[in-house]
Amino acid sequence: MTLLDTDLPLVVAPMAGGPSTPALAGAVSGAGGFAFWPAGYLAEDAFGEQLVTAHATGRPFGVNLFVPQERLIETGAYTRYRAELAADADVLGAELPAEPRHDDDAWRAKVELLLASPAPIVSLTFGLPDRGDIAALRRAGSTVLATVTTPQEATAAAEAGIDGLVVQGPAAGGHSGTFDPGRAIDDAATVDLVRAVGAVSRLPIIAAGGVDGPAAVRDLVAAGAEAVAVGTLFLRADEAGTTTTHRDALADPAFDESVVTHCFTGRPARALRNAFVDAHHATAPLGYPELHHLTRALRRAAAGAIDPHRLHLWAGTGWRSARATPAAEIVRELTAGL
Repeated sequence: MTLLDTDLPLVVAPMAGGPSTPALAGAVSGAGGFAFWPAGYLAEDAFGEQLVTAHATGRPFGVNLFVPQERLIETGAYTRYRAELAADADVLGAELPAEPRHDDDAWRAKVELLLASPAPIVSLTFGLPDRGDIAALRRAGSTVLATVTTPQEATAAAEAGIDGLVVQGPAAGGHSGTFDPGRAIDDAATVDLVRAVGAVSRLPIIAAGGVDGPAAVRDLVAAGAEAVAVGTLFLRADEAGTTTTHRDALADPAFDESVVTHCFTGRPARALRNAFVDAHHATAPLGYPELHHLTRALRRAAAGAIDPHRLHLWAGTGWRSARATPAAEIVRELTAGL
């Protein structure tokens, strides 16, 4: 099965929260690649408008959904962590929610919109939903993908009726798609994970994680990936909606390490190591989306105040190769030699 109807086997990953924009999607699609549009964090109305915009392009596209999460955090743990963050919030004048907020990111409303106006591809992140939802999306005409981080998750996805896999290596920037947020995210090369998943599943694969140039793209395709998804290298693209604070940090030699941490959102994610990570990683509880909502105003204030040490600087291990240039140029560079 061929997943993508594009000239080039390159995908711009869905980057929720701002970096993904219609302009970025259009530039990548126009250069022969494939664009995913993130539904994460969007209200129902905003997602509906985005879906209309995506269809209006006339180009193939994908939509990424966050699968609802189980409630993990206890009120006491939330209260203790909130108190720990009070000094950071005071510096920025940010208000921290007193009570934990758990939601499903408007899952049902977004699924209903996709059933009424199907996207060519729907990808799922953070686990697997009810099999009935997967089947309904497929019946509506969407090809449904699951983000997996282990061969075991790939097997579970296949059993649930998934059409294809986004195999995400530990080197990927931003949130890990792991089904189990409490498991340690061990270092491993994405190319090795692609081979391991290919050994247990015949589903087509899009590989993601750690891409730092065209050689990495070629290696992942040679390992069995139909296409390669890239996020971090598009963060500084002209068309990306990445904040100035985040853009500047990616080019700042003072940031010299990326780490996996759950201190910003309660779920493991790879980011540039900064003072917030150093201060809070060891004590932060697990609990997504409660910690996401807890730190959201603080992080927004940090971005506005040009404070990179209190901001979630999502970045994969290839961040040094991210350049401030048009997205089409990035596509051309990454697919050279294919």
